[in-house]
Amino acid sequence: MNENQKKIWITGASSGIGRAVAEKFARENWLVAISARRVELLDELAKNKNIFSYPTDVTDPTKTQEIFNKIINNFGNIDLCVFCSGTYERNLEKEMNIENMRLTMNVNFFGTVNCIKAIEKYFKNRNNGHIAIVSSIAGYRGLPKSSGYGPSKAALSNLAESLYFDFKKYNVKVSLISPGFIKTPMTDKNEFHMPFIKSPEFAANKIYDGLINTNKFEITFPKPLTIIFKFLKILPNRIYLFVVTKLLGKLMKD
Repeated sequence: MNENQKKIWITGASSGIGRAVAEKFARENWLVAISARRVELLDELAKNKNIFSYPTDVTDPTKTQEIFNKIINNFGNIDLCVFCSGTYERNLEKEMNIENMRLTMNVNFFGTVNCIKAIEKYFKNRNNGHIAIVSSIAGYRGLPKSSGYGPSKAALSNLAESLYFDFKKYNVKVSLISPGFIKTPMTDKNEFHMPFIKSPEFAANKIYDGLINTNKFEITFPKPLTIIFKFLKILPNRIYLFVVTKLLGKLMKD
């Protein structure tokens, strides 16, 4: 491995945004460590000379720590981590499903927490680094048929803000990534119209540019949809609930 190359660890890299981000950073000549549970998909992606497969289940804190230690042993150092493991089952969100809610929170939120805990001492001792957490604009406010996914993303957004302060004194940057609709295996399950939906490659380009070329805390895209959601975020409860009921009335009934 070239010691002069920048190095990144990406979770949730077997498909969707994570895979596209891995391919983008590899094209930019970064050394890329990728993690997910689906070994065969990781191995396929690792045919790229700059990408290396490190399968793990982020819901297991012990395995997550072990795989990060292995990455450090092989790579020597890590400059940036992008944590985007996630799950979403729309059919199980149509009514309160406690098991699905628990699973979603365990993967989306606690899976990310396990990853951050795995790298915490390394980055703090190094007194340098960059952590990026992939959340969603779905975490801005409550939405219909999102009793598991939305709260898990809201928790991630709040976590990123909290960690910003905790890591800043160690010269470790924390970024929040809040995409809108991106065409992935997860969004393919949706049966409703998704406005301004973009490709994973579009998302990867926006993420790369936001993390490398700007100093923003939050990276959001696509712009038209995020503007709408940012506006909804600041509305008083009474107005927000009325507007969403009117705009998403059909979705609420499905």
